Amino acid sequence: MPSKTVVNNYGSFDVTFKKGKGATLVDVNGKKYIDFLAGIAVNCLGHNFRPLVKAISKQASKQIHICNYFLSDTGVAYAEELLTATGFDGVFFGNSGAEANEAAIKLARKFGQLNGGAKRKTIVTLENSFHGRTLATIKATGQDKFHPECFEPYPEGFKTIKANDYEAIKTAFDDTTCALMVECVQGEGGVNLLQAEWIQEAARLARKAGALVIADEVQTGMGRTGSLLASEQLQFNPDVVTLAKGIAGGVPMGACLFRGNANGVYAAGDHQSTFGGNPLACAAARVVLKTLTSPDFLARVTQKGNDMRAEIASWNIPCVKDVRGLGLMTGIEIEGDPVAIEKQCLEAGLLFSTAGTNVLRLVPPLNISQAEIKQGLSILHDVLAQGAVNQ
Repeated sequence: MPSKTVVNNYGSFDVTFKKGKGATLVDVNGKKYIDFLAGIAVNCLGHNFRPLVKAISKQASKQIHICNYFLSDTGVAYAEELLTATGFDGVFFGNSGAEANEAAIKLARKFGQLNGGAKRKTIVTLENSFHGRTLATIKATGQDKFHPECFEPYPEGFKTIKANDYEAIKTAFDDTTCALMVECVQGEGGVNLLQAEWIQEAARLARKAGALVIADEVQTGMGRTGSLLASEQLQFNPDVVTLAKGIAGGVPMGACLFRGNANGVYAAGDHQSTFGGNPLACAAARVVLKTLTSPDFLARVTQKGNDMRAEIASWNIPCVKDVRGLGLMTGIEIEGDPVAIEKQCLEAGLLFSTAGTNVLRLVPPLNISQAEIKQGLSILHDVLAQGAVNQ
C-alpha cells in the first residue's frame, strides 16, 4: 500500500522507485520500468542525465539559495539565455506551473486596470483546459470536476468558451476582457490540439478588444512539442507565456515570460516568490536550455513523436479510436477504461498517465532512446491488444 505517512492526494499506485537512468526506472524491489511519463513531462532529459547532475552538484557547492532582494550570477545568466532563446523581454521566476499562471493572471488583471479601468478584469479560458491547483488557477480551468463545492467561494473574473469554435470568439471579448488564456495542447483535458487558424483569429480578436494573449505552456513548452515553445508552431505570438514542468529537468521551477504591451506592467511588490529563480534551479535550467537548443535536438523530438504515433496507429487495435499529439506529447483515445489499461501496463513495466475521460497520455523524456521507445511500445501494444480482446 502507498505510504501511510504521506497523504495520498494523488491516488498513488503501490510502487516505490529508488533510481533511474535515461527513460528507465527501477523500483525498490529491483523491477525495471520504461518511463513514458517522465514525472508528467518534468524529467525532460530523463533520469541521471550526467550534465544535469554535474551542474546541480557544482551549484550546490557554491550557493543554493539567495534572497530575491539581491541577484545571483546564475539566475541573471539564465534569464538572459532564456529571453534570448524565446524572444521575450522580461521574466518572473517561480516554483511551479500554478505559480507561473498566478503570475500571468495577476499581470493580466493589472494590465486591464491600467488600460481600461476596474471593469477590465475578465480572463477568457477554454473548455477542457487545466491551469493549476490554486484557487484562481482551478477557477480558470475549464473543467467542472475541478470546481468542487467544498472549495468555494472561488475567485471571480473568468469566462470559458469552447476551443476551435469560431462562433464563440465572435462575442467572447469586450471592454471587460483583460486576457485570453489558452494551452497550445490541452494536456490534462485529453491531449486536445488547438487549430492554428482558430487561435490566430482568437488572438487577433482578443487584442482588438484591448486584451493580452497568454499561452499556458507549462506542459507544452521547453521542447515538449518539437519546438522550444508550442506557440511557435501555432504562430499566434502570445504576449505572455508560462513555463514549468520540464524547464529545469526535475528541479522545481516555473517562469512567466512577457513582452510588448505586457512588459513593464509589474512593479516592485506586485508579485513575489521566496524560492523563485534560486541558483540551484537556474543552474539546472541552463543545462536544459543548452541541451534543447543544441543542433537537431528538437528535430529528433519531432521525429520520435511522429514515429511513435504512426506506429500506434498502424496496430489497428479496435479499442484505439484516435492517436494525436505534437512532438513527444501523445494522446491515445480509447474505448474502455483508461485506468485499467494504465494499471496493466504498470504491472508489465510501462509508465504513463491518463488524461480527460478516455485518453492515455504519453510524455516520455525528450532524449529517450530508440531501444526504450521500442520496448515501451511493445508493452503498450500487448496490453491494448489484450484489452481489445476483452472488450
